[in-house]
Amino acid sequence: MTDEVAEIAIERLPADFDRWPELLALILRSFAYMNDIIDRPSSALRLTPESLALKSANEACFVATKGQKLAGCVFAAEQPDSLYVGKLTVDPAEQGRGVGRRLLDAVEDLARRLKKPVLELETRVELAGNHAKFQRMGLVETARNAHSGFVSPTSITFRKHLA
Repeated sequence: MTDEVAEIAIERLPADFDRWPELLALILRSFAYMNDIIDRPSSALRLTPESLALKSANEACFVATKGQKLAGCVFAAEQPDSLYVGKLTVDPAEQGRGVGRRLLDAVEDLARRLKKPVLELETRVELAGNHAKFQRMGLVETARNAHSGFVSPTSITFRKHLA
């Protein structure tokens, strides 16, 4: 692990977390590149600090920090047979340094502790770069789905079976 990657700490969101506006800004900054690419705007645009706090009350959340700066986050929701990965976010300034992989590793560890044999996530059809990243992390495409009102697929489901 390089020193740069070692500077990033990954932890489960502490109960006293109070940086919701900052976390929202991170998510919006990280998802901004999608705004002109995907058809049907990202659900990230509907988030608020309050909705993130509520989401964290119902889902596990891990944050990546570099010193005092938020560098990434991921949410994980229990499903009957899997752990659903959502809002996997890495600050654009930290991308390409393994932060996303470390966040996903934290979710994998949680899934194993919860005895969930599968991770599942969805990404938009247009985001080919994300597809390649997820495949490099061991996820496999399992379905294509269309949002309500669309005839063609708008999202792809990826899954990873855990050993």
